[in-house]
Amino acid sequence: MTSGPIEIALADEAATILLGEDVALALRAGDVVCLQGDLGAGKTTLARAIIRAVAGDDDLEVPSPTFTLVQSYELRIPIHHLDLYRLADPAELDELGFDEMAERGAVLVEWPENAGDHLGEAALTVRLDHRGAGRLAEVSGGDEAFARFGGSCRIRAFLEANGKRNAHRRHLQGDASYRAYETVVVGGDELILMNAPRQPAGPALRGSRSYAEIVHRALSVHPFVAMADALRERGFAAPRIEAAELDLGLLLLEHLGTGSFLSPGGHPVEERYLEAARLLAALHGRPWPRRLPVHGGAPHIMPDYDRDAMLTEAELFLDWYVPFATGHQPTDAMRSRFHAAWNAVLDQVEDGEKGLVLRDYHSPNIVWREEREGFDRLGLIDFQDALIGSTAYDLASLAQDARVAIPVGLQDRIVAAYAEARQSGAAFDLARLERDFAVMAAQRNSKILGIFVRLDRSEGKPVYIVHLPRIREYLLRVLAHPVLAPVARLYEEFGFTPQEAA
Repeated sequence: MTSGPIEIALADEAATILLGEDVALALRAGDVVCLQGDLGAGKTTLARAIIRAVAGDDDLEVPSPTFTLVQSYELRIPIHHLDLYRLADPAELDELGFDEMAERGAVLVEWPENAGDHLGEAALTVRLDHRGAGRLAEVSGGDEAFARFGGSCRIRAFLEANGKRNAHRRHLQGDASYRAYETVVVGGDELILMNAPRQPAGPALRGSRSYAEIVHRALSVHPFVAMADALRERGFAAPRIEAAELDLGLLLLEHLGTGSFLSPGGHPVEERYLEAARLLAALHGRPWPRRLPVHGGAPHIMPDYDRDAMLTEAELFLDWYVPFATGHQPTDAMRSRFHAAWNAVLDQVEDGEKGLVLRDYHSPNIVWREEREGFDRLGLIDFQDALIGSTAYDLASLAQDARVAIPVGLQDRIVAAYAEARQSGAAFDLARLERDFAVMAAQRNSKILGIFVRLDRSEGKPVYIVHLPRIREYLLRVLAHPVLAPVARLYEEFGFTPQEAA
């Protein structure tokens, strides 16, 4: 079915460029976008704006394909720009390889009426007509693509309603979650747009609760808002929230920077990891209320990282990694033994220290800000799933960074830097920290092995598989701790040995 149209008044070329950005942020591989209008209506200007927005390059040379018929761009989404004004016969589209273009990328087509029915159904159609000194754009399309464009228009309206008229938008690579991000540029200032509409809880996993509910995953932006404000109020560098539309899941955030924890060669910079360990010690050295206010919404209550959550996450190892590694599905008996082994281990750490757990405290989620001083050098950007649990969990996340190879020596120095910063506290217990670190690292790495295989097999994201050898090696490091003996014996039966990890 075709939806629309949405009518958009374009006062000038600048407005046409902004429309191109809005289309680009809604674009997906496989989309065919038909650009209609008379000569001089602005079709090429719009196409050029779409291509430059996808490229993230305002100066990219985008010549008109009037004589070549097609220009292709290998970008984040491959873009093929067709101008069919001089097309002699619609059958020539077959010679151009139109079907292949539409299969592997997005296709922008000027003068689509000259193609007859060879284009098939367009994902979006943008018609440009002269209106006085400006233009009127009418956008229609198939239900799915039109819904995407409608969402992009809502973001544009959100920006304009919050004083960001004429803001330029660019795609920003996000995380493995449902959240999407953009860079927003207004008058030379950069902000971050988070687009995270409220998510359904998902199908029931046990009883009436879904996986997300059991493991306490954030399903709206409310927890992010609550934690961002709480962190900033306590002197830590979290993004300032410039504007929010909680019902739509839209947040406009301070841009904390792009500084990395890695050297230009891709190696971990030790001092940055050590400073992150000291920051974590500071986070754990103060009390955190469970009830956090949310401006414009109901208060957020931080949940416990309870036994059910930890076991459900660890079970991803059994559900996804074990079949991947062995070719066999786990039996009911194997599942029962898995639970028994993990319960025996978790029983031994019940007396461990509890505090704030940001949950994904590792290098991709910490911005290094060289020009700042003290802990302000470390910008925290991912904390919406925070809860109250073992303080060793985030230390394990940092010292065994899932996406960066941390040598054993550096791992030990990260833990030592944290311990040294904590030892001024009378209740700090180093032996207990080492024990809890081993257990939390084993639980986290078991979970991540399962998640990365699931992302490959279920969501078609093979990039995560390349991290498996590193995660296996991390897991093997901590399985040697005596507290993990029940789990280590069981994992060995699954073929999880040093030889297998190598």
